[in-house]
Amino acid sequence: MTHEHHYKLTTVWQGNKGEGTKNVKTYDRSHTVTIAGKPQLHLTTDNPAVGDKTKLNPEDLLVTAISSCHMLSYLYVCALEGIVITDYTDTATGIMIEKKSGGGSFKEVTLNPVFKVANSSMKEKAIELHHKAHEICYLASSINFEVKCSPICLVD
Repeated sequence: MTHEHHYKLTTVWQGNKGEGTKNVKTYDRSHTVTIAGKPQLHLTTDNPAVGDKTKLNPEDLLVTAISSCHMLSYLYVCALEGIVITDYTDTATGIMIEKKSGGGSFKEVTLNPVFKVANSSMKEKAIELHHKAHEICYLASSINFEVKCSPICLVD
C-alpha cells in the first residue's frame, strides 16, 4: 500500500514594473512562496545580472532540500541502529551546467557532513549508514543527477 504525501503552496510574482515582461531586462524576478502556517520565502533568480543576491533562489533551495533530506534520513537510520549522533553539520555544494541554448541542469550535489558519534565503537557503522540514508532519502530517489557524500566522523 502506498501512502501519498501532498504539498500545496502559492507562488506570487511581484516583478511587474509597469510593463510586465515586455522587455527581458526590465522586469524583476522577485517572487514570494507561501505555504499555510509556515514562513514566507522571498525568492529571485540565480542570474546575477537580473537577480537579487540577498534573496534565495530555486537552485539554493534544491541543494538545501537535498542536504536537509539526507540529514533527516541519516539521523533516523542512526537512531534505529543505535548509533548516537551528537552533532551534525553539512557544507553541501551543487554544480549546475547552463546550456548555450538556454536552460540547464544540475550535474551533481556533494554533501560534506561532519558529525560526531557518542563513542569510537560507533564510528565505522556511522559512516556506513550514510549509504542507507541515501537509499531512503525521498529527494535523492527523485532526482536524475548524482548526489555524492563525503562524510567525516569525529568522536564526541
